[in-house]
Amino acid sequence: MIKSTYYFLSVLFISTTLFSQNQEQQPRKPGHTNTNKFKQLYDEFSTPNMYRAASGAPGSAYYQQQADYKMDIVLDDKNTKLSGFETITYTNNSPDGLDYLWVQLDQNKRAKDSKSPLIETSKVSPVLRPEQFFKGYMNNPFDGGFNIQEVKDVNGNPLQYMINSTMMRVELPKTLKPKEKFSFSIKWWYKINDHVPDRDRSGYEFFEKDGNRAYVIAQFFPRMAVYNDVEGWQNSQFWGRDEFALPFGNYDVNITVPADHILDGTGKLTNRKDVFTKTMMERFEKAKKSYDKPILIVTQAEAEAAEKSFSDKTKTWKLHADNVRDFAFATSRKFIWDMMAVKIGNKDVMAVSLYPKEGNPLWEEWSTITVASTLKSYSRMTFDYPYHKAISVHAKNQGMEYPMICWNYGRPQEDGSYSDRVKYGMMSVIIHEVGHNFFPMIVNSDERQWTWMDEGLNSFLQYVAETDFAEWYPSALSPGDDTYPSRRGPAKNIVQYMGGDQDFISPIMSKGLNVHQFGDNAYGKPATALNILRETVMGRELFDYAFKEYAHRWMFKHPTPEDFFRTMEDASAFDLDWFWRGWFYTTDWVDIGIKEVKKYYVSSEPNQYTKDYLAKQGRSAKDLVPLVYMVEEGSEDYKESLKKGTLLDNSKPLKEYLMDNFSEEQRKSIKEPKYFYNVTYEKPGGLVMPIIVEYTYADGSTKREIYPAEIWRLNDNEISKAIASDKEIVRIAVDPDLETADVDTSNNSWPKEVKQNEFDKFKKKVKG
Repeated sequence: MIKSTYYFLSVLFISTTLFSQNQEQQPRKPGHTNTNKFKQLYDEFSTPNMYRAASGAPGSAYYQQQADYKMDIVLDDKNTKLSGFETITYTNNSPDGLDYLWVQLDQNKRAKDSKSPLIETSKVSPVLRPEQFFKGYMNNPFDGGFNIQEVKDVNGNPLQYMINSTMMRVELPKTLKPKEKFSFSIKWWYKINDHVPDRDRSGYEFFEKDGNRAYVIAQFFPRMAVYNDVEGWQNSQFWGRDEFALPFGNYDVNITVPADHILDGTGKLTNRKDVFTKTMMERFEKAKKSYDKPILIVTQAEAEAAEKSFSDKTKTWKLHADNVRDFAFATSRKFIWDMMAVKIGNKDVMAVSLYPKEGNPLWEEWSTITVASTLKSYSRMTFDYPYHKAISVHAKNQGMEYPMICWNYGRPQEDGSYSDRVKYGMMSVIIHEVGHNFFPMIVNSDERQWTWMDEGLNSFLQYVAETDFAEWYPSALSPGDDTYPSRRGPAKNIVQYMGGDQDFISPIMSKGLNVHQFGDNAYGKPATALNILRETVMGRELFDYAFKEYAHRWMFKHPTPEDFFRTMEDASAFDLDWFWRGWFYTTDWVDIGIKEVKKYYVSSEPNQYTKDYLAKQGRSAKDLVPLVYMVEEGSEDYKESLKKGTLLDNSKPLKEYLMDNFSEEQRKSIKEPKYFYNVTYEKPGGLVMPIIVEYTYADGSTKREIYPAEIWRLNDNEISKAIASDKEIVRIAVDPDLETADVDTSNNSWPKEVKQNEFDKFKKKVKG
């Protein structure tokens, strides 16, 4: 019994030893820096504290400031001017005393003396269209900055203030202590810009044929900056790309516009009966009970009639919003208006669309349906949408988001026809911008610093929502499409970017203003990383639980990247530091392939390979009890050692062990492998990833195996796996479904397939 057991252990010893030489950790040289891809992120992360816990949750002393607004806004349609008087009540919930407040003046990005154009490089082009020449060399800059008329306390006393480009510092009469409030007012106006030429986030579109404008108004009022435990005041300048960091608060906003305008915006309309006709009210009540199709509140015929009126009278629309981080609105006499109800949890939410006739028939068919679908998808993945409505507004060249309202592109031809590209583009931008209600309007990350925390997370959820949309509304798909043609999310779509010139790629963990290839960096790569994390690394069940935990923990709060990273690990028991480091802190790429495959047979006689291996250890076969030896196919000992019969026939020690220790019934259930392989995998790319392998056997069957990323922990260059099989392996494929963003698939197959991969095609195209 003892002897037979030793025989069996010897089999394991020699097999494992022969097959595992490449996995031994290399000795560290003196002075070697720890570059282990699995090193914990302690050096990169801030130390947990009472404000932000090590788990990724808000700490016991977490706080955030509050800014409440009361505003009276007047839109002068004839002179394209917006005027406002606002009172801000600021609550200091921090433990710090504040001697001044910082207010954001984002419209100053369009001031005549704005520095924003000066940070962009330019060069003389040899050929220009006349309008390009005029704009570049002859046009006077548009002056759309804030005109601050007064800043006063509630008693009407002037407050000292200083304007530094897009930021205004307001001096306080005395230190604002913790838990104290301070109210002050600002009176201002500015000229509204045409948003179409430069794709500005806010402004108007002029319709030359009927002389009307459609306004999408945002960043239109001086807004409080964020003060928090991470960096104090977030008073980074607005240069145009990085979006916004804003505190939550309550809003009461009165907006006066021409009487023939239709208007909607953030918050509940509190004077609906004053601004709606009787017919509109009846349609609105019907829309509140319609769950399958939108109900028109204002029809196209009514909008076309209103286009001709140009009323000199005004009407004031009153909106109230609780616990929002921003406010925006859209208004025009051109708007068609439709709504439908969507069930979210135990309440009804109104999905809403505003669009001119230029958006039809596409918008009437699909905008509000897409809004409703998006709310359902995002609520499933995060939390039930907490607001009472979500609005999609049609605006040329636009894609921008605010609480409860967003602007979206997608315009048919004048005859009403549209391509698949226009249709899918419209649906995708609506999903994306409505989705921003969740990130960052509710999970309120700092867009000015960490663009990916809203754009990347939102682009990931957009991909999930697009998949849902195709399933729930198959009639929306074009003929020949069985899946939604998502731009971002699938791993293969990011390969071209990740395999590109490293001089023009930045880590995801970079300030958005300073990155190359902004769309791929802030949207595409993080969305792909999260999709891979969900589908390949963690699995949907663990990922979805952890992601939902993050969303719930940070609803109506201000998370940092570390809070996200830590929560995902805390809620899943997955150590993901290797993943965050590789995908988010570096510009490494994925490239995993098959270096070599060796085939072995069993022998009870030592071969030359075994003798050489034992000699290196100062031993010989004579020193050991009888062993099972592995003979490599094609070696000098191969023909002599390979005998007919089964594994047991060829290995006397193993056969004796089985006979001595197992019953006949037990021996029948033991696998009897006939084929042995040593597969060496290499990793030319820097990113650590799981190895997804599909083995194909001679009988046509296949087996899928996923080796966790930790397999690279002791050797970052190559590893090997010993495989015993009762069937002959005829093909091995790494990442067969292209789910890891591998930039070079030419080394992903054995036997090697001679084909030009997408990466090579891309390089050839760039060179040619």
